[in-house]
Amino acid sequence: MTDDAERFRGALMMAMTHRALGGAARLFLQMDAVRLLSPPVVAPRDEVHDRAGFPTLAALLDEALADGVALTACQSGLALAGLTATDLDKRIETGGLASFLAATGDDDRLLTL
Repeated sequence: MTDDAERFRGALMMAMTHRALGGAARLFLQMDAVRLLSPPVVAPRDEVHDRAGFPTLAALLDEALADGVALTACQSGLALAGLTATDLDKRIETGGLASFLAATGDDDRLLTL
């Protein structure tokens, strides 16, 4: 899960930077990526980041949610991870890929990490 956690960390940082520049940001975690939201949120390289003065994945996730980055967890991913919506942070929505894409406008950027 190291690579997945680091890609998620990068996605959160990109979304937060976009918010800081005045844009809206929404992340969709699909299938096995939903496991990254399973409490307690811990990443294999958290200690390395902490020693370097950077936030842990849990702290970064909390900061992103507080900053208004919208997160949607895939309903199928929840089932694969053995989670329910009530297991997640209350600020995280659940939904499917179709509803996520339907909410994406023509002028929105769609990035995949």
